[in-house]
Amino acid sequence: MRVTGDGTTGGIPARSDGGPYPLHGSAAGSARRQPETAPTASAVGATGGGEQVGYRGPTACAAAGITYRQLDYWARTGLVEPTVRPAYGSGTQRLYSFRDVVVLKIVKRFLDTGVALQNIRTAVQHLRDRGFSDLERMTLMSDGATVYECTSPDQVVSLLQGGQGIFGIAVGVVWRDVENALSQLHGERVDTGETVVGHNPADELAARRNRAG
Repeated sequence: MRVTGDGTTGGIPARSDGGPYPLHGSAAGSARRQPETAPTASAVGATGGGEQVGYRGPTACAAAGITYRQLDYWARTGLVEPTVRPAYGSGTQRLYSFRDVVVLKIVKRFLDTGVALQNIRTAVQHLRDRGFSDLERMTLMSDGATVYECTSPDQVVSLLQGGQGIFGIAVGVVWRDVENALSQLHGERVDTGETVVGHNPADELAARRNRAG
């Protein structure tokens, strides 16, 4: 799919062989209708309610490489909100899921390369709607004005040959970077509030995949 600043399609058309997909304002839904990338049952638990361990703001910042000011601003403006526990007022702590932290890191990279905020918002929603298996094999390409989803090396090459792809994010690589970072930081059990030291998100994700299977 493709994201454009005016919400319209353009550039290269979506190919009949399944991509690359240009993201735009209403395209996230059409991406979900692609049978090969339909959200799996594991995606349900990733958007809140199914998490066993969450991460407080400072931990999310450290793993995503952002400042707390950025984290707070993105949460207040709805760009990236915590799906485990939002802040309800003074004294409450936001709690972010593993997927939230992955999205935070991707948003940071997009902003650093000058991608328009409106396009990033649409891309964030698209990422939230996808299943775990989709994210691990997805590459997001951008020329600053447009974001494309690629799910195969051939699609990446197609964009590069056409001149649209200048900057790429391999979501699976970001995923593993965040896993490694969080495994060395403190998490918090959602049910008891107990601090968890050295929790590896990969263990929980593997268990969720097994349950879904």
